[in-house]
Amino acid sequence: MKFILAVLTSSIFFFYCACGRSKGLEKKETKEVEMLEIEVYSSSFKNGGVIPKKYTCEGEDISPHIGWGELPKGVKSLALICDDPDAPGGDFVHWVIYNIPPEIDSLPEGLPIKDTLDFGALQGMTDFGRVGYGGPCPPRGPAHHYHFKLYALDTVLDAEKEITKEKLLKKMEGHILAKGEIVGLFNR
Repeated sequence: MKFILAVLTSSIFFFYCACGRSKGLEKKETKEVEMLEIEVYSSSFKNGGVIPKKYTCEGEDISPHIGWGELPKGVKSLALICDDPDAPGGDFVHWVIYNIPPEIDSLPEGLPIKDTLDFGALQGMTDFGRVGYGGPCPPRGPAHHYHFKLYALDTVLDAEKEITKEKLLKKMEGHILAKGEIVGLFNR
């Protein structure tokens, strides 16, 4: 009798734990499914391909073309952050641009280095200590990965000019409807 009671108690405990874990996984999976993905592409380089010198410190150092596919309903603005997680000192920010109107479906090559662009978007501060795009310029060695991350937001951000990546990410919390990215490689 004691043996049956012990087996029954163990079975109930195991069932309770398994159900609890299962519910936790479902919530996590559901949360991940809720984030929609945006197709991000470039006519300047292929995803996972080499970024041409033209867009780096060894060339003209101009911003590449970045385009995107269909956006979800309710998007009020877009933001783009380009960074290099392979930098010797950790994540290095190459471009911060936000309040991009949702009617725009791409950023053209060679955007000017100024805080407010003609179509209303604002450019934030990079780790080069200035606004606007700063191209790849890694130390000699293996290729670095440059992540161009696009965020679709349910609001136009009330943010100061020359905002940093960290402050922008804070402002975007709770407002991201979808995101996507393209990654380019470069080494010297």
